This record gives sequence, C-alpha cells and structure tokens, in this order.
Amino acid sequence: MVDYVPGLAGVPATKSKISSIDGEKGVLAYRGYPIAELAEHSTFEETSYLLLNGNLPNADQLASFESHLKANRRVKYNVRKIMRDLPATGHPMEMLQTAVASMGMFYAGDECLTGSDVCEDLHYVQNMSVKILSRMATLVAMWENIRNGYDAIQPRDDLSHAGNLLYMFNGKEPDEYLTRVMDACLILHAEHTINASTFAALVTSSTLASPYLVMAAAIGTLAGPLHGGANERVVEMLKEIDGPENAKAWIDKKLANKEVIWGMGHREYKVKDPRATYLQTMMEDWVKTRGKLSKMFETALEVERVCEERLAAKGVFPNVDFYSGILYTEMGIPVDQFTPLFAVSRSAGWLAHWKEQLTGNKIFRPTQIYTGEDIRSYAALNKR
Repeated sequence: MVDYVPGLAGVPATKSKISSIDGEKGVLAYRGYPIAELAEHSTFEETSYLLLNGNLPNADQLASFESHLKANRRVKYNVRKIMRDLPATGHPMEMLQTAVASMGMFYAGDECLTGSDVCEDLHYVQNMSVKILSRMATLVAMWENIRNGYDAIQPRDDLSHAGNLLYMFNGKEPDEYLTRVMDACLILHAEHTINASTFAALVTSSTLASPYLVMAAAIGTLAGPLHGGANERVVEMLKEIDGPENAKAWIDKKLANKEVIWGMGHREYKVKDPRATYLQTMMEDWVKTRGKLSKMFETALEVERVCEERLAAKGVFPNVDFYSGILYTEMGIPVDQFTPLFAVSRSAGWLAHWKEQLTGNKIFRPTQIYTGEDIRSYAALNKR
C-alpha cells in the first residue's frame, strides 16, 4: 500500500528551475539569486523577466520587455463592463478571478495549446505571459475605483509597473520612495516554489487549459486564509490586540486555546522567513523616512518578541504575511486589496511555472487510498 501523506507534505510533484528554498538557513532564491539582493537592487519588471526566461536581461532585453508590458496595460471595455456589474461589496479576489477568466473570451488565448505544436511556440507563451502579467495589475487597480462608484483610471505608459499600479489606485502621482516600496513588495511576493496556488496552476496547466483559466485557478487558491489571505488576518489580529501592552496576554490566551497566531510559522522555514526579514527592514526604513512609528507596527514588533519566546523552540517565526499587511496599511491600501496585490505579484511566478509545465507536459493524475465501502449490490427503493 502506498503511504498517504496529508496535504502531500514533502512529496515532490515536479522538477523546476524557477526558485529554491533552504528552510534551515532561511534562504529563498529566484533562479539562484537570493531574494534580498533582488528586492534591494532589481525591479519587478526585471525580476519577472528573470523568472520567465531564466536569466537577468541585458539593457536592450529589459527595455523591450518593459515596453511590451506598458503596451498591454489596457483592457477591453467588455471586461470593465463585467466588473461594473459585479457587487461592490464582493471580495476583490472574487472579482479578480472572474475578470481574469472572462478575458479568455475577449482575447485570443488557447490556439497554441490545441494544435500539433503544443508547447513549442515560445513566442506565443511569452506574449501571453506579458499580456496577463500587465493586465493583472490593471484589473486590481481598476476595481478600487469601480467599486467606489468611479470610472476606472486609465493606465499610463510613462510609469513603471509599480508606479502605474499606485497611480491607478487613486489618480495621484506616486512619489519615488512609495514606488520603490511597492516595487520591492512585488518582488518579494513574485514566486515561492510549489505552494498551493502554484500547484493549482500546474495542475490546470497540465490539462492544456488556456492561460487565463490557469491564472483563474491559481487566484482562487491564493484567496484562502491559509494561503494568500493570511495577510488580511494579520492586520485584523493586530487591530484586535490594540497595542503592544496587550500582546503578551492576547498571545498566551490564543496559545492556551490552541488557536492560530496569524503570520506566524511556515511549513518550509525553520527560521524567520527571509521575506519577512526584508519587509521588516522596509518597515523600519518607512518609520525613519516618514517619521512615524505606527501603533500597528509597534504591536507587531511586540507580538514577534513574545512569539519568539514562546514558539522559537518549535521553529515558528514570522512569515511573509506578518509584515506585508502593515506596510500596505501604511501605504493607504484597503485591507481586502492585500491579497489581490499578492496575486499581481505572484502572477510572474505562476506564468513562469505555466511555461515550464508546458515543456514535456504530462497531465497530473495522482492516486488515492480508498476508505469507503466494499463492492455491494444495488437495492430497490422499496427495500431500503
């Protein structure tokens, strides 16, 4: 009998060259480049190119890639109309999944996947990747205006990916510092090996579904509170604690009741998540630059200190969700838009895995361990 592993924990499901994790040392690398170096020196555009193509671009390659992204920021009015007809009170992740899936009906998307040269048209794969990567940000920013009763702000082609995203949120010119913070956040969330949403993307990719449906599957998976939705829970938790002086008692009560401390612990890391480390550094720099230490950040620091005392021996430390929501809050981004921003970023990784899966594709078809009834005979209704 094959051993059953709940959640497929530790079971290799694929081979990949895209990213790697050393959970003992707290290292995450994209194509061999440590995440901290990319967050410090790269841009989201350059990092996306790296994830999609395997190497950092030269100046001409990067300029061409950036130009291609900018040229594909706009979406057809049909998609905007669908968005306007959605309930304004709905969660933005549900909007995003709906809008992305609908784009497959308005844009060409599956011709290559049904032909005899499946997986071999790299030009097609690259073009689709750029279009989706660019429009994901547009959809998230458009929704912030549409759901509040305003017309969507049109994208600009003179701003970076991060800068345009911020501009489309509120129509205000983002300053250089704010843009750089958003850029780093996008880089930090862009890829993380075979997590739940990436696995969903791989499974959907293996059926040769269109890339829009691949992304829709990944978005739906990311939305869960045990995955991308956790950063929203962290902010709610910190608001509930309501100050560093309350952290110790609150945490002890939660631990005594065996309840979740949101943003703490990660299946892959036995030390602090390197993304959380960099986000904390950015948060500290934010305080120095903006001149204000928020109550939420003070509370988070105390929560981490108390949790380290209580949980470090078990290998439980802050993960990426712990500080990202605080930083987004300081930037004025609504809590329910945190996970959609995660999706905007992670789309680079999802698309890289889509491309990789199409090379030597084999449909996923795992087995199961049946625990139901033995074979039995059907009984007529009047004899049951």
